[in-house]
Amino acid sequence: MQQNRTVQRFVEVLERRVVVLDGGMSNALEDRGHDLSDDLWTARLLRDEPAEIVAVHRAFYEAGADVATTASYQASIPGLVRAGLSEEDAAGLIRSSVHRAREAADEVSAATGRDLLVAASVGPYGAALADGSEYRGRYGVSAATLRDFHAPRLELLASAGPDLLAVETVPDLDEAEVLVPLLDELGLPAWFSYSVSDGQTRAGQPLRAAYEVLAGSTAVIAAGVNCSAPADVLAAVETAVAVTGKPAVAYPNRGEVWDAESNSWAGQGSFDLALAATWVEAGARLVGGCCQVSPADIARLATTLLR
Repeated sequence: MQQNRTVQRFVEVLERRVVVLDGGMSNALEDRGHDLSDDLWTARLLRDEPAEIVAVHRAFYEAGADVATTASYQASIPGLVRAGLSEEDAAGLIRSSVHRAREAADEVSAATGRDLLVAASVGPYGAALADGSEYRGRYGVSAATLRDFHAPRLELLASAGPDLLAVETVPDLDEAEVLVPLLDELGLPAWFSYSVSDGQTRAGQPLRAAYEVLAGSTAVIAAGVNCSAPADVLAAVETAVAVTGKPAVAYPNRGEVWDAESNSWAGQGSFDLALAATWVEAGARLVGGCCQVSPADIARLATTLLR
């Protein structure tokens, strides 16, 4: 019941102002000296150095983020079992991602009096493959395979008590068609964001068709785009708002390109705050950053959007 009241306050806040999201967990950990080149990515630190996960969440909250997104994006039972954990330990580690974010939220809230939320990250099927598939989609697997992958992980994350779910970097409306009924059955509020490029999903589908999948969802409270080039965000936000009638969520990366061979970002990018103002004007109410966006970037964004 308390969780329902918290989320209701959150929805009410969306009607009045922009909610600031955090930035890239991975680059913040790398800036602290951690190697994230193995298949577990940020989930390795949940296992090996959870205090570092807490420290990064704290840094983003202190920078002005209202919401922390958990380090569960690439964490899955099969992936963690392949890394040597038992299924029971793997499930506990996934739940711990929510607990680590809550630890940081409680600490910063106690010091500042701010209402801070935790969004459990639900990455796409392709993220668990650790081969860059979340930037391509069209995995070549059945809807039943996607359902069997997502359903237990959604239930695990929900059982840990997040305020809402962040279903993110989804490249393919076919995966969305599997996820939305699962989210509605679960009943926990969620935002849902696609990864896009050149006015289409990463899988090459029209954005209007992609957002139509979300339009009737009872669980999805905001729809939009993440981990995409900043220049691609505005069209996605406009389409999401027009099709779904929901507030939009927008948190791009810096415009660099992920190289799956080297497990690194390539090219040049920037986090242009002037673009963020256009997203808000178009209906974005949850705004932040994704990969390569730092706590310093979020601090500048929060100052710009909330002044």
